[in-house]
Amino acid sequence: MSTLHSVKFRAEREDGWRHLEALVEAAEQRGLDSLTAEQLHLLPILYRMTVSSLSVARATSLERGLPEYLERLSARAHLVLHRPRVGLWRGLAQALTETLPNALREARGLIGLTLFTLVLGVLVGHGLVAADPAEYDSFVPEALANGRGPTSSTESLRAVLYSKESLTETLVSFAAFLFAHNSQIALGCISLGILAGVPVLLLAFSNGLTVGAFSALYASRGLLGDVWLWLLPHGVTELLAIAVAGAAGLGLAAGWLFPGPHSRSDALRLAGRRAARLAAAAVVMLFFAALIEGIVRQTVTDPWVRAGIIAVTAIFWAVVIVRGPTRRVPA
Repeated sequence: MSTLHSVKFRAEREDGWRHLEALVEAAEQRGLDSLTAEQLHLLPILYRMTVSSLSVARATSLERGLPEYLERLSARAHLVLHRPRVGLWRGLAQALTETLPNALREARGLIGLTLFTLVLGVLVGHGLVAADPAEYDSFVPEALANGRGPTSSTESLRAVLYSKESLTETLVSFAAFLFAHNSQIALGCISLGILAGVPVLLLAFSNGLTVGAFSALYASRGLLGDVWLWLLPHGVTELLAIAVAGAAGLGLAAGWLFPGPHSRSDALRLAGRRAARLAAAAVVMLFFAALIEGIVRQTVTDPWVRAGIIAVTAIFWAVVIVRGPTRRVPA
């Protein structure tokens, strides 16, 4: 009877032990941030179940070696769940090198969709303003136009692209303004995700219209290549950051519309955790884009250097996002 009881006891609980063991191994090798939100939710539940199984195994005459196995597994899970928090700088480094890149890789499909919509807006905005320059004011807010428009002289437009600003205070203020403006767009993409995701794509498309209109203005003066060499050093990171924020919003929409095996509230909560990681990534990206736009771009006027910055940033983000996502333990 003892043997039958042992077999039944193991059969009812072994899947949970193995699942906990797989999660613990993943956390030991790559940290808790390598686990999905659902796996993080399961980890303490499986730990408590294993500790309960250990108590039963100790109190009854079950198969030899089972209590020792459960003791080791429980101890490892306890260390994973209660390990000391990392220091500030180590935690920041881990976030920049692991947490945020993983979030980008997992959402690369939604990032691609948002980026496609944004680029489509650029092409449409460029085409509309090229056909009718009067449409420029409809797409470019006055604060961003900064006095530049169809009535501006070619010399004044060219001067903006190649002038060197000497006052650091002015540059920093401009960078702060750009960061605030782009952050508003990014937060709008995230917050509108709950509305089935459609407003997210509309906002991305609208932002693309602004960039396209600006491009068409300079193209009409024979400065198309010059303006893109001026825009893209920061634009690669900035436009991608907006796409990342859009992916966060679309992820919220997907969690709400397609909950799968979860309840709608649980699915939305899991999607919210993923969106929070993407939002953090977008803010970091926008911060660096604002520094490039407000400082580096205004002090570096050599076209080849600008092209080099574009190439480096594009290759960097391509490697971060296109590279395969971190291997996950099945939930």
